[in-house]
Amino acid sequence: MTTQPPTLEDVARVAGVSRATVSRVVNSVRNVDPKLRETVERAIADTGYVPNRAARSLVTRRTGGIALVVSEPERHVEAFTGGVFGDPFFGRVVEGVLAHLRPRGLHPLLMLVDSDEEREKLVPKLRQEQVSGVLLISLHPAEDPLPRMLTGAGVPTALFARPGRPAPVCYVDVAHRDGARLAAGRLVSRGCRRVATIAGPAGTPAGQDRLAGFRDAMARHGHAYVAVAEGDFTERGGERAMERLLAEDPELDGLFVANDLMAYGALTVLREAGKRVPDDVAVVGFDDSRVALSCRPRLTTVRQPVEEMGATMARMVLDRMADPALRAESVIFDPELVVRDSA
Repeated sequence: MTTQPPTLEDVARVAGVSRATVSRVVNSVRNVDPKLRETVERAIADTGYVPNRAARSLVTRRTGGIALVVSEPERHVEAFTGGVFGDPFFGRVVEGVLAHLRPRGLHPLLMLVDSDEEREKLVPKLRQEQVSGVLLISLHPAEDPLPRMLTGAGVPTALFARPGRPAPVCYVDVAHRDGARLAAGRLVSRGCRRVATIAGPAGTPAGQDRLAGFRDAMARHGHAYVAVAEGDFTERGGERAMERLLAEDPELDGLFVANDLMAYGALTVLREAGKRVPDDVAVVGFDDSRVALSCRPRLTTVRQPVEEMGATMARMVLDRMADPALRAESVIFDPELVVRDSA
Protein backbone atom coordinates (compact mmCIF):
# COMPACT_ATOMS: atom_id res chain seq x y z
CA MET A 1 0.00 0.00 0.00
CA THR A 2 1.13 3.53 -0.76
CA THR A 3 0.60 6.49 1.52
CA GLN A 4 -0.92 9.54 -0.13
CA PRO A 5 1.04 12.78 0.45
CA PRO A 6 -0.72 15.25 2.76
CA THR A 7 -2.96 17.81 1.09
CA LEU A 8 -4.15 21.33 1.85
CA GLU A 9 -7.31 19.78 3.28
CA ASP A 10 -5.22 17.67 5.66
CA VAL A 11 -3.35 20.73 6.88
CA ALA A 12 -6.62 22.66 7.26
CA ARG A 13 -8.14 19.83 9.33
CA VAL A 14 -5.12 19.62 11.66
CA ALA A 15 -4.94 23.41 12.03
CA GLY A 16 -8.69 23.80 12.49
CA VAL A 17 -8.91 26.48 9.79
CA SER A 18 -10.34 26.74 6.29
CA ARG A 19 -8.55 25.48 3.18
CA ALA A 20 -8.45 29.10 1.92
CA THR A 21 -6.51 30.19 5.02
CA VAL A 22 -3.96 27.43 4.47
CA SER A 23 -3.64 28.48 0.82
CA ARG A 24 -2.96 32.08 1.83
CA VAL A 25 -0.22 31.02 4.23
CA VAL A 26 1.37 28.70 1.64
CA ASN A 27 1.34 31.52 -0.92
CA SER A 28 2.95 33.98 1.55
CA VAL A 29 0.01 36.38 1.59
CA ARG A 30 0.74 39.02 4.19
CA ASN A 31 -2.68 39.89 5.61
CA VAL A 32 -3.08 36.68 7.60
CA ASP A 33 -3.38 36.96 11.38
CA PRO A 34 0.04 36.11 12.86
CA LYS A 35 -1.47 33.58 15.30
CA LEU A 36 -3.36 31.85 12.48
CA ARG A 37 -0.21 31.80 10.38
CA GLU A 38 1.72 30.21 13.23
CA THR A 39 -1.00 27.57 13.71
CA VAL A 40 -1.00 26.73 10.00
CA GLU A 41 2.80 26.57 9.82
CA ARG A 42 2.81 24.20 12.79
CA ALA A 43 0.20 22.01 11.05
CA ILE A 44 2.29 22.02 7.86
CA ALA A 45 5.28 20.78 9.87
CA ASP A 46 3.17 18.16 11.68
CA THR A 47 1.64 16.77 8.49
CA GLY A 48 4.78 17.04 6.38
CA TYR A 49 2.86 18.90 3.68
CA VAL A 50 5.01 20.16 0.78
CA PRO A 51 3.46 22.62 -1.73
CA ASN A 52 3.65 21.03 -5.17
CA ARG A 53 3.66 24.09 -7.43
CA ALA A 54 4.64 22.12 -10.51
CA ALA A 55 1.69 19.75 -10.16
CA ARG A 56 -0.66 22.67 -9.50
CA SER A 57 0.49 24.45 -12.66
CA LEU A 58 -0.29 21.36 -14.76
CA VAL A 59 -3.87 21.46 -13.49
CA THR A 60 -4.43 25.24 -13.69
CA ARG A 61 -2.08 25.88 -16.64
CA ARG A 62 -0.60 28.68 -14.52
CA THR A 63 2.67 28.90 -12.62
CA GLY A 64 1.84 31.83 -10.38
CA GLY A 65 4.00 34.15 -12.47
CA ILE A 66 3.50 37.92 -12.36
CA ALA A 67 3.92 40.41 -15.20
CA LEU A 68 4.78 44.09 -14.86
CA VAL A 69 2.93 45.62 -17.80
CA VAL A 70 3.71 49.18 -18.94
CA SER A 71 1.01 50.54 -21.23
CA GLU A 72 1.29 53.64 -23.40
CA PRO A 73 -0.63 54.97 -26.44
CA GLU A 74 0.94 54.06 -29.79
CA ARG A 75 4.31 55.64 -30.52
CA HIS A 76 7.75 54.75 -31.83
CA VAL A 77 9.44 52.08 -29.69
CA GLU A 78 12.50 54.28 -29.09
CA ALA A 79 10.36 57.13 -27.75
CA PHE A 80 8.32 54.74 -25.63
CA THR A 81 11.24 52.97 -23.95
CA GLY A 82 13.19 56.21 -23.64
CA GLY A 83 10.25 57.92 -21.95
CA VAL A 84 9.63 55.07 -19.51
CA PHE A 85 13.17 54.12 -18.60
CA GLY A 86 14.41 57.70 -18.69
CA ASP A 87 11.98 58.64 -15.93
CA PRO A 88 13.35 57.92 -12.43
CA PHE A 89 9.76 57.57 -11.21
CA PHE A 90 9.42 54.23 -13.02
CA GLY A 91 12.56 52.91 -11.31
CA ARG A 92 11.09 53.68 -7.90
CA VAL A 93 7.90 51.76 -8.71
CA VAL A 94 9.94 48.74 -9.82
CA GLU A 95 12.09 48.98 -6.69
CA GLY A 96 8.98 48.74 -4.51
CA VAL A 97 7.55 45.85 -6.52
CA LEU A 98 10.78 43.85 -6.32
CA ALA A 99 11.15 44.51 -2.60
CA HIS A 100 7.86 42.65 -2.06
CA LEU A 101 8.24 39.89 -4.65
CA ARG A 102 11.89 38.84 -4.31
CA PRO A 103 11.63 37.48 -0.74
CA ARG A 104 8.82 35.28 -2.04
CA GLY A 105 10.95 33.89 -4.85
CA LEU A 106 9.03 35.78 -7.55
CA HIS A 107 10.54 37.80 -10.39
CA PRO A 108 8.13 39.74 -12.60
CA LEU A 109 8.11 39.50 -16.37
CA LEU A 110 8.36 42.97 -17.97
CA MET A 111 5.97 43.56 -20.86
CA LEU A 112 5.71 46.81 -22.87
CA VAL A 113 2.39 47.49 -24.62
CA ASP A 114 2.35 50.46 -26.97
CA SER A 115 -0.43 49.82 -29.50
CA ASP A 116 -4.05 48.69 -29.72
CA GLU A 117 -2.86 45.53 -31.47
CA GLU A 118 -0.53 44.70 -28.57
CA ARG A 119 -3.33 45.32 -26.08
CA GLU A 120 -5.60 42.87 -27.90
CA LYS A 121 -2.85 40.24 -27.78
CA LEU A 122 -1.98 40.79 -24.12
CA VAL A 123 -4.40 38.38 -22.40
CA PRO A 124 -3.56 35.44 -24.73
CA LYS A 125 0.13 36.22 -24.28
CA LEU A 126 -0.24 36.20 -20.50
CA ARG A 127 -1.82 32.76 -20.68
CA GLN A 128 0.90 31.55 -23.03
CA GLU A 129 3.56 32.77 -20.59
CA GLN A 130 1.60 31.19 -17.70
CA VAL A 131 1.23 34.52 -15.94
CA SER A 132 -1.34 34.61 -13.13
CA GLY A 133 -1.28 38.28 -12.08
CA VAL A 134 -0.53 41.70 -13.55
CA LEU A 135 0.98 44.87 -12.12
CA LEU A 136 -0.15 47.57 -14.54
CA ILE A 137 1.44 50.97 -15.06
CA SER A 138 -0.60 52.95 -17.55
CA LEU A 139 1.01 56.19 -18.69
CA HIS A 140 -2.34 57.55 -19.94
CA PRO A 141 -4.97 55.80 -17.82
CA ALA A 142 -7.88 57.97 -18.97
CA GLU A 143 -7.88 56.31 -22.40
CA ASP A 144 -6.47 52.88 -21.57
CA PRO A 145 -8.87 49.91 -21.92
CA LEU A 146 -6.47 47.43 -20.27
CA PRO A 147 -7.86 47.60 -16.69
CA ARG A 148 -11.28 46.47 -17.91
CA MET A 149 -9.82 43.97 -20.37
CA LEU A 150 -7.73 42.29 -17.68
CA THR A 151 -10.41 42.19 -15.00
CA GLY A 152 -12.92 40.99 -17.59
CA ALA A 153 -10.59 38.08 -18.35
CA GLY A 154 -10.35 37.24 -14.65
CA VAL A 155 -6.67 38.20 -14.34
CA PRO A 156 -5.77 39.46 -10.82
CA THR A 157 -4.59 43.00 -11.54
CA ALA A 158 -3.35 46.03 -9.61
CA LEU A 159 -2.98 49.42 -11.24
CA PHE A 160 -0.59 52.21 -10.31
CA ALA A 161 -2.88 55.28 -10.11
CA ARG A 162 -6.63 55.53 -10.23
CA PRO A 163 -8.10 54.15 -13.47
CA GLY A 164 -9.31 56.82 -15.87
CA ARG A 165 -12.48 54.80 -16.56
CA PRO A 166 -14.36 53.10 -13.71
CA ALA A 167 -13.33 49.45 -13.45
CA PRO A 168 -13.44 46.78 -10.70
CA VAL A 169 -9.65 46.78 -10.42
CA CYS A 170 -7.29 47.20 -7.48
CA TYR A 171 -5.22 50.36 -7.49
CA VAL A 172 -2.85 52.47 -5.43
CA ASP A 173 -2.64 56.23 -5.65
CA VAL A 174 -1.61 59.31 -3.73
CA ALA A 175 -3.94 62.09 -2.58
CA HIS A 176 -2.91 64.42 -5.42
CA ARG A 177 -5.13 67.34 -4.44
CA ASP A 178 -3.80 67.29 -0.88
CA GLY A 179 -0.25 67.34 -2.24
CA ALA A 180 -1.01 70.32 -4.48
CA ARG A 181 -2.49 72.14 -1.47
CA LEU A 182 0.78 71.58 0.40
CA ALA A 183 2.65 73.17 -2.50
CA ALA A 184 0.26 76.15 -2.56
CA GLY A 185 0.65 76.66 1.17
CA ARG A 186 4.43 76.71 0.85
CA LEU A 187 4.40 79.35 -1.89
CA VAL A 188 1.88 81.51 -0.02
CA SER A 189 3.92 81.27 3.19
CA ARG A 190 6.91 82.65 1.29
CA GLY A 191 4.84 85.69 0.26
CA CYS A 192 4.52 84.81 -3.45
CA ARG A 193 1.95 87.02 -5.17
CA ARG A 194 2.27 86.23 -8.90
CA VAL A 195 1.91 82.47 -8.91
CA ALA A 196 1.81 80.09 -11.87
CA THR A 197 1.76 76.34 -12.38
CA ILE A 198 3.06 73.85 -14.93
CA ALA A 199 0.31 71.23 -15.00
CA GLY A 200 0.48 67.59 -16.03
CA PRO A 201 -1.34 66.32 -19.14
CA ALA A 202 -5.06 67.07 -19.02
CA GLY A 203 -5.78 63.47 -20.02
CA THR A 204 -4.32 62.02 -16.83
CA PRO A 205 -6.18 61.85 -13.49
CA ALA A 206 -2.97 62.91 -11.70
CA GLY A 207 -2.58 65.96 -13.93
CA GLN A 208 -6.20 66.97 -13.44
CA ASP A 209 -6.20 66.45 -9.67
CA ARG A 210 -2.94 68.30 -9.01
CA LEU A 211 -4.11 71.28 -11.05
CA ALA A 212 -7.56 71.34 -9.40
CA GLY A 213 -6.07 71.01 -5.92
CA PHE A 214 -3.58 73.82 -6.54
CA ARG A 215 -6.15 76.19 -8.00
CA ASP A 216 -8.57 75.51 -5.16
CA ALA A 217 -5.93 76.08 -2.50
CA MET A 218 -4.70 79.31 -4.12
CA ALA A 219 -8.29 80.58 -4.37
CA ARG A 220 -8.74 79.90 -0.67
CA HIS A 221 -5.64 82.02 -0.07
CA GLY A 222 -7.19 84.88 -2.08
CA HIS A 223 -5.52 84.28 -5.44
CA ALA A 224 -8.34 84.47 -7.98
CA TYR A 225 -6.11 83.72 -10.98
CA VAL A 226 -3.24 81.27 -11.46
CA ALA A 227 -1.50 81.16 -14.84
CA VAL A 228 -1.34 77.60 -16.23
CA ALA A 229 0.85 75.99 -18.89
CA GLU A 230 0.31 72.30 -19.62
CA GLY A 231 3.33 69.97 -19.77
CA ASP A 232 3.81 66.31 -20.53
CA PHE A 233 5.70 65.14 -17.42
CA THR A 234 9.05 65.30 -19.30
CA GLU A 235 12.04 67.61 -18.83
CA ARG A 236 11.58 69.14 -22.28
CA GLY A 237 7.88 69.62 -21.58
CA GLY A 238 8.81 71.60 -18.46
CA GLU A 239 11.16 73.80 -20.45
CA ARG A 240 8.52 74.64 -23.06
CA ALA A 241 5.86 75.34 -20.43
CA MET A 242 8.21 77.59 -18.46
CA GLU A 243 9.01 79.59 -21.60
CA ARG A 244 5.28 80.17 -22.17
CA LEU A 245 4.69 81.27 -18.58
CA LEU A 246 7.59 83.74 -18.60
CA ALA A 247 6.32 85.18 -21.88
CA GLU A 248 2.91 85.74 -20.25
CA ASP A 249 4.26 87.15 -16.98
CA PRO A 250 8.02 87.89 -16.75
CA GLU A 251 7.52 88.98 -13.12
CA LEU A 252 5.99 85.76 -11.77
CA ASP A 253 7.45 84.91 -8.34
CA GLY A 254 6.00 81.50 -7.44
CA LEU A 255 5.75 78.25 -9.40
CA PHE A 256 4.22 74.83 -8.73
CA VAL A 257 5.29 72.10 -11.16
CA ALA A 258 3.27 68.89 -11.37
CA ASN A 259 6.34 66.62 -11.33
CA ASP A 260 10.04 66.87 -10.59
CA LEU A 261 11.20 66.10 -14.13
CA MET A 262 9.31 69.09 -15.52
CA ALA A 263 10.57 71.19 -12.60
CA TYR A 264 14.13 70.32 -13.65
CA GLY A 265 13.39 71.70 -17.11
CA ALA A 266 11.70 74.78 -15.68
CA LEU A 267 14.72 75.57 -13.49
CA THR A 268 16.96 75.46 -16.56
CA VAL A 269 14.80 78.06 -18.33
CA LEU A 270 14.60 80.27 -15.23
CA ARG A 271 18.38 80.17 -14.88
CA GLU A 272 18.86 81.09 -18.55
CA ALA A 273 16.40 83.98 -18.11
CA GLY A 274 18.52 85.36 -15.25
CA LYS A 275 15.98 84.48 -12.56
CA ARG A 276 17.33 83.52 -9.13
CA VAL A 277 15.65 80.61 -7.36
CA PRO A 278 14.21 81.04 -4.76
CA ASP A 279 14.95 84.79 -4.46
CA ASP A 280 13.13 85.82 -7.64
CA VAL A 281 10.99 82.73 -8.20
CA ALA A 282 10.17 80.07 -5.60
CA VAL A 283 9.65 76.61 -7.15
CA VAL A 284 7.89 73.53 -5.75
CA GLY A 285 7.79 70.18 -7.56
CA PHE A 286 5.93 66.92 -7.04
CA ASP A 287 7.18 63.31 -6.53
CA ASP A 288 10.42 63.71 -4.53
CA SER A 289 12.28 61.64 -7.12
CA ARG A 290 16.07 61.51 -7.39
CA VAL A 291 15.82 64.41 -9.84
CA ALA A 292 14.86 66.67 -6.93
CA LEU A 293 18.34 66.22 -5.46
CA SER A 294 20.12 66.77 -8.80
CA CYS A 295 18.36 70.13 -9.34
CA ARG A 296 20.29 73.29 -8.59
CA PRO A 297 19.11 74.56 -6.23
CA ARG A 298 17.83 71.34 -4.68
CA LEU A 299 14.10 71.10 -5.22
CA THR A 300 11.42 71.60 -2.60
CA THR A 301 8.81 69.04 -3.58
CA VAL A 302 5.78 67.01 -2.56
CA ARG A 303 6.75 63.44 -1.78
CA GLN A 304 4.65 60.43 -2.71
CA PRO A 305 5.88 57.12 -1.23
CA VAL A 306 6.32 55.41 -4.61
CA GLU A 307 8.32 52.43 -3.34
CA GLU A 308 5.67 51.62 -0.75
CA MET A 309 2.97 52.05 -3.39
CA GLY A 310 4.74 49.56 -5.68
CA ALA A 311 5.05 47.04 -2.86
CA THR A 312 1.34 47.44 -2.05
CA MET A 313 0.42 46.74 -5.69
CA ALA A 314 2.40 43.50 -5.52
CA ARG A 315 0.68 42.52 -2.27
CA MET A 316 -2.75 43.19 -3.81
CA VAL A 317 -2.06 40.89 -6.75
CA LEU A 318 -0.65 38.08 -4.58
CA ASP A 319 -3.70 38.31 -2.32
CA ARG A 320 -6.04 37.85 -5.27
CA MET A 321 -3.98 35.09 -6.80
CA ALA A 322 -4.44 33.23 -3.50
CA ASP A 323 -8.12 34.13 -3.19
CA PRO A 324 -9.82 35.27 -6.44
CA ALA A 325 -13.05 36.00 -4.53
CA LEU A 326 -11.53 39.07 -2.83
CA ARG A 327 -13.14 42.33 -3.91
CA ALA A 328 -11.24 45.11 -5.65
CA GLU A 329 -9.25 47.25 -3.20
CA SER A 330 -7.87 50.79 -3.30
CA VAL A 331 -5.13 52.27 -1.11
CA ILE A 332 -4.60 56.04 -1.15
CA PHE A 333 -1.33 57.31 0.33
CA ASP A 334 -0.79 60.68 2.01
CA PRO A 335 1.69 63.11 0.43
CA GLU A 336 4.33 65.02 2.38
CA LEU A 337 6.04 68.34 1.72
CA VAL A 338 9.85 68.04 1.59
CA VAL A 339 11.43 71.47 2.03
CA ARG A 340 14.82 72.05 0.39
CA ASP A 341 16.38 75.08 -1.28
CA SER A 342 14.08 76.08 -4.16
CA ALA A 343 11.19 77.34 -2.03
